[in-house]
Amino acid sequence: MKLWEKGFEIDPFTERFTVGCDRELDPLLARADVLGNIAHAKMLRSIGLLSADEERALVDALRDIHRDVEAGRFSIEGDEDVHSRVEFLLTRRLGEAGKKIHAGRSRNDQVLLDLKLFSRGALFDLLDRVEALFDLLIERAEEGRDLLLPGYTHLQVAMPSSFGLWFGAYAESLAEDLVLLKAARDIVNTNPLGTGAGYGSSIPLDRQMTTRLLAFDDLAYNPVHAQMQRGKMEQTVLFALSRVALTVGRLAADACLFASPNFGFITLPDRYTTGSSIMPHKKNPDVFELTRARCNRLQSLPAQVGMIAANLTSGYFRDMQLVKESYLPAFAELDDCLHMVALALRDAILARDVLDDDRYRYLFTVEEVNRAVAAGAPFREAYREVADRVQRGEFSVADRQLRHTHEGSIGNLCLDRVRDKFARGKAGWNIPAIRAAEQALLG
Repeated sequence: MKLWEKGFEIDPFTERFTVGCDRELDPLLARADVLGNIAHAKMLRSIGLLSADEERALVDALRDIHRDVEAGRFSIEGDEDVHSRVEFLLTRRLGEAGKKIHAGRSRNDQVLLDLKLFSRGALFDLLDRVEALFDLLIERAEEGRDLLLPGYTHLQVAMPSSFGLWFGAYAESLAEDLVLLKAARDIVNTNPLGTGAGYGSSIPLDRQMTTRLLAFDDLAYNPVHAQMQRGKMEQTVLFALSRVALTVGRLAADACLFASPNFGFITLPDRYTTGSSIMPHKKNPDVFELTRARCNRLQSLPAQVGMIAANLTSGYFRDMQLVKESYLPAFAELDDCLHMVALALRDAILARDVLDDDRYRYLFTVEEVNRAVAAGAPFREAYREVADRVQRGEFSVADRQLRHTHEGSIGNLCLDRVRDKFARGKAGWNIPAIRAAEQALLG
């Protein structure tokens, strides 16, 4: 079934070329399509385009479709996309009532609505996964606050660090990533339903009603603007996902380095490693290497979507169909990366007494300079005196006691403040109310 069917045959290759990956990807939108259809049916009843019996029958049928979606029984089969499939199922079951469901809308606003509802739910699920990794990082930072590590700049030994500082850094990075995730949620949570093909409708739609039923924060008012959200909305969300991917990818890169025998800071349990086909001793950190690669790929997606939308004028274009191919799978890929990193780091064994190795003998040069400064020496003189000792091969330090007390330092990680920062990032998402509204529609 095609929603634009006009009674003529289309060339088979043209059909395959224009349908693209919709049949494979659109099942991801099925739940959202059901939600939008239920809200739309209730609104059509309120303005007199459906009878009470027709509305009731449509809602019951849509809830049955939702049950099939949840049970994994829903498929596009021979229809063009999810919207065509749902309307076909309604028409086959209800006849004339099924044919009425599309009044007052276009597939354009229907697709955009589905994408927004899907994105909203996917962002909520992503927030849960980010929080799980955040909590683990805080837990491991607490555990490793007194386990010292070498810190590096330019991959050269620099100054003392700690596992607490390392884990805490990525926890705080995730907390700040929530700022963009919340902004993406806000962009997503406006209602395009009723804007039609981009120029509204002469049918007296009640757009405030569907906004309320679907628990959107507001309307996308101007119908031309609503359609211009296609591509821009997805790119904005992907920017937010790419920031999380940047954090997780760097964490994975660190873990690859730290698990190397040349560093030996962490040891992965065997079940999170892979082997070599030729070297019997190998235990490779493939989970982190693949996470790093996947996160790098995720960071490319905003540019891909931006290039599709870059030179389009106002109004809808079929170019937007290709955005789904980059957009819809991104959530699952990032979710897998977050889950994999959390699994591996939860059981990673942290090394002790790392700094006893002689390769880190210069790690405390800055501490020595600071001790002289605290005793009254000018910084530049203290720096030169320690540098000269290093050059002569005479530098050693007997006192390795660290005295870092300022906020965020090794001796004062401020993990409670980082927790507060994360909590602020979670505020205002309104998840319980939105999920309750959706559940009310689904029965």
